[in-house]
Amino acid sequence: MYLFAHTPISMAQTPESIEFEPHATWQFKLTPSVYQTSHQPSASDLNLRANASAQTLWIGQYDQAAQFHQTRLGYEYALDTEWGKVTPSIQAASGGFWGGSLNAQWGKTTYLMAGWGRTNLREYYNLNFDPNDALTFGVGGLVSDSQQWSIWRTQDDRLQTGQRVTHLLWRYRLPSGQRLTLDVATKKGRSDPSTERVKGNSLSATWDWSRYFLRLAWDQKVNFSDEDQKRLSLGWHF
Repeated sequence: MYLFAHTPISMAQTPESIEFEPHATWQFKLTPSVYQTSHQPSASDLNLRANASAQTLWIGQYDQAAQFHQTRLGYEYALDTEWGKVTPSIQAASGGFWGGSLNAQWGKTTYLMAGWGRTNLREYYNLNFDPNDALTFGVGGLVSDSQQWSIWRTQDDRLQTGQRVTHLLWRYRLPSGQRLTLDVATKKGRSDPSTERVKGNSLSATWDWSRYFLRLAWDQKVNFSDEDQKRLSLGWHF
């Protein structure tokens, strides 16, 4: 069974979308990942992400042995305003896929989040693991200079699957410059309107140090399938 979804674009203030501080010159992040899914061959992904000031670009390649391969390209622009931030994004992938999203954040130290995403429903392996032909809404804030939290829900508003995922994110900056990020989520919904509803939970832990990071994730019913998945990612900022 393939774990396909039609929705690739990161929605409002997911952990990936708030990871970087803006820079005037181009900064890069290279992330190789491996995915171990129950009852399926292992898969790998390689993603290169670049950002400068308000602009972010990425290119990636996903491969599952003898089953599925896909290349993707994406772009987003984060527009800062007096009241918060607006971030439109677009992504295309081999096989004729494309999608886009519009996300907004109201507030600075305490903020509301909202997002909306659409795709052309062509075949795509969903590495965001949330339904993104969907609406997203949430709230977040800074507890202190070293701690940040956010809670949000992403739910299908197009395909009648009842998919919804609720995330709780906590980020802690250590005095040494290291950083710990925990993302706990719960989900329920169907892979398509004709299948049985599934329920599951996930946990992701990321440790940043110097120019590197390590991320481990465990995901029940990944992409609303009957399968569970473990993920390992290593990253390098340069």
